[in-house]
Amino acid sequence: MNPIQHVRRLAAALAGLAGALLALAAAAPAALARPGPPRPRQHAHALVHPLPPGWNKHPPLPSGRYTHSLAHLSPIPVPGRTVVVGGMPGWQIALIAVGAAVLAATAAVLAYRTWTARRKLAAAAA
Repeated sequence: MNPIQHVRRLAAALAGLAGALLALAAAAPAALARPGPPRPRQHAHALVHPLPPGWNKHPPLPSGRYTHSLAHLSPIPVPGRTVVVGGMPGWQIALIAVGAAVLAATAAVLAYRTWTARRKLAAAAA
């Protein structure tokens, strides 16, 4: 094998690893994100206690006959605003799907061309 081909393969492998590392670094902050604990108020006369387990869980709704009543809601009216809290918009999902399809098609074409070139070289050598 030609030494230049070794260098090219090594460069391609390093570029792939660098791309994977970049993708990991880009996704890690979002994957490791979590809400921080509420900061306790520190008074000079009060001791700061550690937070109990499950401090960030929703309290259970009242059970029984009036579960669907307004008993568990706040008595103070809060102005309603439409805010997207979580999830991913549809256009982003579609964009990711299109990008994955283009990437898969490109990989398939490159693999086919490589396979065809190797077959021609094998036929010429035989």
